[in-house]
Amino acid sequence: MTVGKRLNSKKVRGRIPVLIIMVGIILLNASISTAESEPEAKKSFCTVLRTMARVYMAYGDYTKAQPLVERALTRARTTNASDSELSLCLLDTAYVYNQQAKLNEAEQMCEMGLKLQKKVYYDEHPYVAYSLRILSSIYQGQGRYQDSRNVLEKALAIMLKSHTPDAHVIAPFKVDIADVLVAQGDFQNAEKHYQEALDLIYTGYGPEHLYTANVRGKVAGLYTLQGRYDEAVVLINSTRESQEKVYGANHHLLVPTWLTMTEIYKANKDYTQAELLLRKALHVVEKKQGAQHPLVGRILSSMGELYTANKNYVQAESTCLRAVEVLEGSLGPENDYTAMALNNLASLYIQQKKYSEAHDLCSRALDILEHLFDRNHPHVVCVLKTMALLYRLTGDEAQVAKLVQRIDEIPVDRQVAQAPVVTNVD
Repeated sequence: MTVGKRLNSKKVRGRIPVLIIMVGIILLNASISTAESEPEAKKSFCTVLRTMARVYMAYGDYTKAQPLVERALTRARTTNASDSELSLCLLDTAYVYNQQAKLNEAEQMCEMGLKLQKKVYYDEHPYVAYSLRILSSIYQGQGRYQDSRNVLEKALAIMLKSHTPDAHVIAPFKVDIADVLVAQGDFQNAEKHYQEALDLIYTGYGPEHLYTANVRGKVAGLYTLQGRYDEAVVLINSTRESQEKVYGANHHLLVPTWLTMTEIYKANKDYTQAELLLRKALHVVEKKQGAQHPLVGRILSSMGELYTANKNYVQAESTCLRAVEVLEGSLGPENDYTAMALNNLASLYIQQKKYSEAHDLCSRALDILEHLFDRNHPHVVCVLKTMALLYRLTGDEAQVAKLVQRIDEIPVDRQVAQAPVVTNVD
């Protein structure tokens, strides 16, 4: 293919979302023009609004989707729309709010939507199973991982009543369960679920499908946590290539891919590339989701860890402090991402010999994590290692021995492979 043809094909791909939106606007205008005279048009207007919103949702533009789903919901409530339509409006609104980290509002909308959906159909209808995936995602954002897993197990059981286990529609439920297992530190079972899902996905969607690529990216993230960097590189490069074909090279939906790549760069001590990618991620997320979105906090936490490893302590401190502020503000003080940001800040303070401050932060982080997970969770291990270093540097060998013994008792497969960090104080 010539360069000119490649450029033309890129232009065509770029026009596709624009054309879809233009069609939606035409349909919307047509509905507006007939809304006053045709009662059915009033009801269908909700559907038009939701259809337009879903175009934006597909491209991760939740800011533009929000007023559309809210307007659809208001209209459904004020025009005596059917329970089916009202349920869809509630669930679409829940989905958008969840993506915007408006978790309490999302949960309320989802629960109301599910209640109506069960009324329209029945408690174990496949549509209910799909809606439970939204509720599960909300629970994950709230740090309620066991609740999330329980909901997904229920959803999967519903699906298996009307589908065979080898049906490709089962795959997303397997993927969602794997995501929760990763968060809970159960890496072995997570990999099993991912592989089962991929087997179904390859059959149902094909190896070149975007969803296939996205799931490969999740597996790459798991491999990175396990220190299987060579395997992770192959998968994440494939994921990025597929995503760029659809979204372009600078789209914010690529950020999870960039974060996985960043961890690989850190492990290889390629701090320059890691920083460039993190800065790129921070820019696009702040522009699209706002400066207080939890994903911003996660990026900042990773940047702070990077600056500490690079001994850029001034920049590390301001970045870590901002990460904690954003995560506490968006997810709350009892979230695992907040806890790990506190641990990163503690690691920095150890390097700066601020031992008292580091101890307080480690204690807070450990309390949060042991409340959310079991004592052998990989994040718990990370904090224990930080505390062991702190006690070693302050000369408390008795505490070091206790922590080392506890760490040694934790199975290796429950421990996270960490990028190299500074382990000595100048």
